[in-house]
Amino acid sequence: LQSSNLRTYNTTKPILTYYPQLRKYNMISFILMVNKQGQTRCSKYYQWLPMDERVALESEIIRKCLSRSELQCSFIEYRGYKTIYRRYASLFFIVGTRADVDVAKIGGENRENELGLLEFIHNLVETMDKWAGSICELDIMYQLEEVHFILDEMVMNGYIVETCKGATLKPVDLLERESRKGDAMFK
Repeated sequence: LQSSNLRTYNTTKPILTYYPQLRKYNMISFILMVNKQGQTRCSKYYQWLPMDERVALESEIIRKCLSRSELQCSFIEYRGYKTIYRRYASLFFIVGTRADVDVAKIGGENRENELGLLEFIHNLVETMDKWAGSICELDIMYQLEEVHFILDEMVMNGYIVETCKGATLKPVDLLERESRKGDAMFK
C-alpha cells in the first residue's frame, strides 16, 4: 500500500468531523423505564437536551402514556417525538425517536419503524428477564449500574447495535464473576 492512499485521522477529533452526514440521523432519542405511579426508574438520553427541558418532556410523555388505556395503540406523537411504549407488569418501557434533520426541515414525518422499536422493547425486557429472573422495579432501582450497562451493550449513540441476549449479557456476567472474585479475596 502506498502511504498516499491511506487516510490519516486525528484521533482527538470526533468521528462526526470526518463524516458530518452521520450527525443528521439518530434512531433513538431516549429510553425511559417508569413505574405505574409515573416515577422514572431509569432514563437514558442519546440526544442532548437541557435538564429543564428533559424534565418537562419526561413528565409530559409519562403522563400521556400512563393515561392511555390498554385498548389504545402504543404509539404517541408529541412535541416532534414519536414515542413507543409498552407495559410489562408494573413497569412502562418508553422509547422516543425524533424525525431526521433533513426530513424535519421540509416538514416530513419521522420514518422510524414503530413495530421494530416495539420489538426492541420486547427484546430489552426479555434480556433483562434473563439477567434478573423476572425483571421488576426493585431490580432496576438497586442494580441501576447493570441496567445501564445492558442498555449500553444494546444501544450505542441512539442506534440498536446488539439484539442477541447471550452476547448482551456475556460482559455483564463477566463483570459479576470478577466482582465476586474480588469480594472473596478480601474475606
